[in-house]
Amino acid sequence: MQQEKLRKLRIQKGISQEKIAEILSTDPSNYSRKERGKIKIREEEWYKIAEALGVPVEDIKEHEIKFSAHHEHSTFHDDCGIYYQSLVDNLNDYISFLKQEINELKEEIKTLRSQ
Repeated sequence: MQQEKLRKLRIQKGISQEKIAEILSTDPSNYSRKERGKIKIREEEWYKIAEALGVPVEDIKEHEIKFSAHHEHSTFHDDCGIYYQSLVDNLNDYISFLKQEINELKEEIKTLRSQ
């Protein structure tokens, strides 16, 4: 996901893996493994890469939010943090909306009963 985004942007900017490897003080094969997601890119490396590509780090690095759901016999872990955070935010907004609707309906019921 973010590695594919990084690769496409690097190619679009016309910068080789060798050049990025040089900036990170590593060898091209090591950088290639980082770009493919085989090796984790360290936090300070993200900033160096972003600077080399001329973009804010947020444009290439996704926030890592872990999602865990525990079940009696298994545990599910997923690194799709942005998706899950967005889902949780949307559900919280919907819950707030429903609570407001319930309160309005309760008020309407009180008004109707008093008539």
